[in-house]
Amino acid sequence: MPSESPHSRMSGEDRRRQLIDVAIDLFSRKGFGGTTTKEIAAAAGVTEAIIFRHFATKQDFYKAILNHKCSPEDGGAWLAEIQKMMDANDDEGLFRFILTKIVSFDREKPQLARLLMHAALEGHELAILHHNQITVPVGDIFKQYIARRQAAGAIRHGDPAVVLYAIAGIAQFAIQKYLYQCNSPALADDEVIETFLAILMNGLKGPGPTETAQ
Repeated sequence: MPSESPHSRMSGEDRRRQLIDVAIDLFSRKGFGGTTTKEIAAAAGVTEAIIFRHFATKQDFYKAILNHKCSPEDGGAWLAEIQKMMDANDDEGLFRFILTKIVSFDREKPQLARLLMHAALEGHELAILHHNQITVPVGDIFKQYIARRQAAGAIRHGDPAVVLYAIAGIAQFAIQKYLYQCNSPALADDEVIETFLAILMNGLKGPGPTETAQ
């Protein structure tokens, strides 16, 4: 059974980060159903008791994974940035920002993207946590903005949630390129984002403030 030697001991915070990183690696490759705490402990070179010393429950473990990879500080910074675009009614700048964030997530955090995909496919509680903690609050902000811009005639009428689904469609490109490692023909991220943005802006163009929406 693995145990910590004096030479392998880490500070509490370093050990916590190590366990999270090991868990993310295993979950992203094997899924949740195919990974046990015993395997996580063995890969980290510790006992299962060490895992439960840092994370009293599995729920605590899963929350720590999200907070480690989706830092509230980072989220607050880019939410402040998009708020400026919303205040300026900068639809094109806002949509470009969202598209860029979607693509960069899979490019910069492919392990977390795979982990969340496993969680969704397995109906795992981490998928629900991510949805409730991140997706829903952010989605609500965008839907409120879209509804306001629809009322102003800048964006065509329709369910704001459907507009969000259209924007999120670029995730298919990011998944193919960074998770499936399939980029044939070779496409640059910026080129795809700008093309996707042009299609969105043309498709979402509203009737204008002086015309009646159909």
